[in-house]
Amino acid sequence: MPKYAANDLSRSVEDYLKVIYHLTESGESASTTAIADVLDLAAPSVSGMIKRLAEAGLAEHQPYKGVTLTKDGRHAALRMLRRHRVIETYLVSHLGYTWDNVHDEAEKLEHAVSEDLVERLSRALGDPRFDPHGDPIPAADGQIVDVSTTPLPDIPVGESVTISRVDTGSAERLRWLAGAGLVPGVRITMLDHQPFNGPVTVSLNGARRVVGRELAEQLLCTRPE
Repeated sequence: MPKYAANDLSRSVEDYLKVIYHLTESGESASTTAIADVLDLAAPSVSGMIKRLAEAGLAEHQPYKGVTLTKDGRHAALRMLRRHRVIETYLVSHLGYTWDNVHDEAEKLEHAVSEDLVERLSRALGDPRFDPHGDPIPAADGQIVDVSTTPLPDIPVGESVTISRVDTGSAERLRWLAGAGLVPGVRITMLDHQPFNGPVTVSLNGARRVVGRELAEQLLCTRPE
């Protein structure tokens, strides 16, 4: 069992663990600079916290290689992700929030709710596997669905795929994507790639959508099996 229960960790530690998990989700280490950028903190402050996380057995830091989570750190991060994503799903499904304004509310609530409340919310939702942005919701035991996805710009012209996940917390971007119909679950066909990191053009139900390259990178797609 993990050494630390959810209520043993400070909000700051929980936020660090979530960020490190996200940055290392693809199997790579997280640099101090990347962590600082996401949290909008100075690098020396981040270095100090990483040292404390390592001393607590929640993270490992190898000079010049970066930071990874230990088994306990990963378990704690997944527990926080479960809280956040269950809360987001409940707010959208039952309280009229939209996917572009739910993130900040979930950020506040995830540090305050009890494990029992999270489980009650999950049961009320039918134990969903994904949140409104297509992110997998970790199970209560820490298991998480491993979905193989491909960023939209890497899809060849002529191929049809399904948007399965939108990897941005920007409310402005989420509103634009919703207005364009580019949301998890929709099927699109790649029509064109512009060179030199230019935009991509896709077809959605016969309509053309032009998406800037940076935003397109945040649309993660699944191919037909």
